[in-house]
Amino acid sequence: MTYTHLTSNELAMIEAYYNNHQSVAKTAVLVNRSRQTIHKVYQFFKTGHNALDYFNQYKKNKTRCGRRPIVLSDEQTEYIQKRVVQGWTPDVLIGRAEFPIACSVRTLYRMFKDKTFDPHDLPMKGKRKPNGHKEKRGKQAFRRSIQDRTTDYIQFNHEFGHLEGDTIVGGKHKSAVITLVERLSKVIITLKPAGRQAIDIENRLNQWFQSVPKHLFKSITFDCGKEFSNWKKISNTNDISIYFADPGTPSQRGLNEHSNGLLRKDGLYKAMDFNEVSETFIQSVSSKRNHILRKSLHYRTPLEVFLSYVGKDDLSSLI
Repeated sequence: MTYTHLTSNELAMIEAYYNNHQSVAKTAVLVNRSRQTIHKVYQFFKTGHNALDYFNQYKKNKTRCGRRPIVLSDEQTEYIQKRVVQGWTPDVLIGRAEFPIACSVRTLYRMFKDKTFDPHDLPMKGKRKPNGHKEKRGKQAFRRSIQDRTTDYIQFNHEFGHLEGDTIVGGKHKSAVITLVERLSKVIITLKPAGRQAIDIENRLNQWFQSVPKHLFKSITFDCGKEFSNWKKISNTNDISIYFADPGTPSQRGLNEHSNGLLRKDGLYKAMDFNEVSETFIQSVSSKRNHILRKSLHYRTPLEVFLSYVGKDDLSSLI
């Protein structure tokens, strides 16, 4: 049975019965309350107080109920603010346990929601496109389906060297950046092509593949954009399998789509003309993200996981 507190109307009735010298048992029946509750109120009235005094005391006592709000120390607050600016999320801050924080992950997220900390420093939240969105941009007709990928690579989900790829388009659709994400380590690779055309994408990918160890990467999964229409030449030149996600299903390349959103947030803005910035700057944005801990990687950075598969000598040409 759920217990409810006495209302002001009930207290007024109990006071009236008390003044009429009504017994505790009979008042309990009339008010439909337990005798213990009525006895407690009667004892309060015997000290010379009235129903209003009882109600005010009740409200005062109620303010002391519940859990006390958690207040972090100045050192903890400074540490959280410093790490969040660097891209750490609350679950990583608690899970990494690099510095003791006197609250749980949910409490820390609640502090961001209550604006104890700036929520704009957290990664993006929510959907970028509504349910039922259909892609209306141009698509290539001839492609290698994603359905063939699991047939060709039985251990695809547990094997290193499979990439997801896309392009980020700059301001006024006059420039682009190629983004590649290795699925196992979640390392992000950004490349700056000379333009947005298919030949520009082909040339830049061929140039990059010449600088990486042969057969380090096994496959790439692109979306159906026209900029990847030279995929057969890329595949034959670099001996790498290329697949395409189904039209209108970005979830088949979810890691790459999410990474693109993070890159947008970190510095590759939609209004930016990528032709006016250097490739060093473009790669520095992805490098920052590669040094941020991930809960899904057991609180390691993508770079740490990537290095467990790749030698340091090859790293400078990759990222």
